[in-house]
Amino acid sequence: MAQVLPEEVTALAEVVGPEPDALVEEMDARADREGFPTVGPAVGGWLALLARTVSARRVFEFGSGFGYSAYWFARELPANGTVVLTEVDREELEDARAYFERAGLADRAHFEHGDAIETVTEYQGPFDVALVDNEKSRYVEAFEAVRGKLREGGLVLADNAVTAGPIDRADVLAVLRGESVEASEASRGVADYLGHVRDADGFDTALLPLGEGVAVSVKRG
Repeated sequence: MAQVLPEEVTALAEVVGPEPDALVEEMDARADREGFPTVGPAVGGWLALLARTVSARRVFEFGSGFGYSAYWFARELPANGTVVLTEVDREELEDARAYFERAGLADRAHFEHGDAIETVTEYQGPFDVALVDNEKSRYVEAFEAVRGKLREGGLVLADNAVTAGPIDRADVLAVLRGESVEASEASRGVADYLGHVRDADGFDTALLPLGEGVAVSVKRG
């Protein structure tokens, strides 16, 4: 995972933040072994804290992989809370289900195989938190699909807001500044998203420069 901040700062954030459990450590080891992109424990701790801050009961994820970020959310939900995991890779989704079952949290999760943006149309709001982590070129589409289902004071969190394998942060900044640049589809998708949420009516947005960057948008009352 490409880090925005120096490794020492990330390590400090991990130590100060919510404590990982044995399952998080197992998933971290898997991500390291397979080179699988997760948000990592520093950002995972922030996801948990943000969910707790808004007293989240319902969370929707656009892209869930094997359930890493969803697990951080689920640990903070009340017993009758729900996190909706979406994933196009059926095997990864089944791995997520297995992790949740081992943790005794499967009753707090809905596991949806298929396109996340199509899936969210099948759910009624309100959601307290939405995590956008699907195809970067579709981030704006994901935001528009969920904004009307978000409660007042709810959050939209977008991962990879600064960097990732196919994202060039200099190109993202150049696009946001209106400069002419041959940016990758992923870089342009992230830049388009950041510009979109910055200007979105009824939302305030700030950037959390941890992990690969998280754009945090709150829906005003």
